[in-house]
Amino acid sequence: MRRPDLDLDLLRCFVMVAELGGFTAAGTALCLTQSAVSLKIKRLEDLLRRPVFRRTSRRVELTAEGETLLTHARRMLALNDEAVRRMVEPPVAGRLRLGVADHFVPRTLAHILARFARTYPDVRLEVEVGRSHELRLKQEAGGLDLVLGKRRDGEVAGVAIWTEPVVWAAAPDWQAPAGRPLPLALLPEGCMFRERALRALSRAGLASEAVFTCDSLLGLAAAAQAGFALTVLGRSGFPAGLREVAGLPELGVVEMAVFGDPERRSQVVEPLVGFIRESLGAPAAGQPLVVPHLASVGHAA
Repeated sequence: MRRPDLDLDLLRCFVMVAELGGFTAAGTALCLTQSAVSLKIKRLEDLLRRPVFRRTSRRVELTAEGETLLTHARRMLALNDEAVRRMVEPPVAGRLRLGVADHFVPRTLAHILARFARTYPDVRLEVEVGRSHELRLKQEAGGLDLVLGKRRDGEVAGVAIWTEPVVWAAAPDWQAPAGRPLPLALLPEGCMFRERALRALSRAGLASEAVFTCDSLLGLAAAAQAGFALTVLGRSGFPAGLREVAGLPELGVVEMAVFGDPERRSQVVEPLVGFIRESLGAPAAGQPLVVPHLASVGHAA
């Protein structure tokens, strides 16, 4: 039996629905109506002869077959886009001093930059990793051309390129301490994630204490991996050995943006942002860890 060829247009639509969590949001991103997106997904499911989404009253969820397809679809689209760039886009050259916030895709940053360097060998890319607000100050002083980092709540500066949930993270066997404040591993004061976490716990009446403060995301991850504390991360930034924690107050979403002058450097910036977008959105390994005995956690006075 002849196997069908997968349509990249259908796969791109499928990936967008999976990453944005709905047909309406995917349609907005793709400049399509919701019905057009639904039709594309139906065509894909007819082609595969199996469903890729489960429709619920609140959102769409991937089926087991959809989870498998998503991995392959991302790889196929990435290869297609890389081939198209090489063949049809004009040569890209220049120098770019780029600041990248350390919570921004730490698992895949080196891989993204390596792919970018192979595809655009005439671009001289100089990368500095650090905290968003420090990198932005350096960019404003002329020390960096562009910064990829997070927008603060209510901020409109920069060009938004990605939105992701902020989540609680802990070791797989971590348990909330009965009758005691939740131990937290956080970045220093001034970090938006720190402020959100403390504010959310306070609103919920849950006592907490910062038992580990570190300038480095890797340091926070190490403290959480060891079971010493609970921490807060963007969902795309999960290192190995951590699980998302359910049952705690929600922390909302964060917008990642390009700060600087992306229009003036669009020849270099647009391909780089494209590489980053392709690599984001992979869920953390494993199922969310549900906090046991949350009712017994110490409450704020």
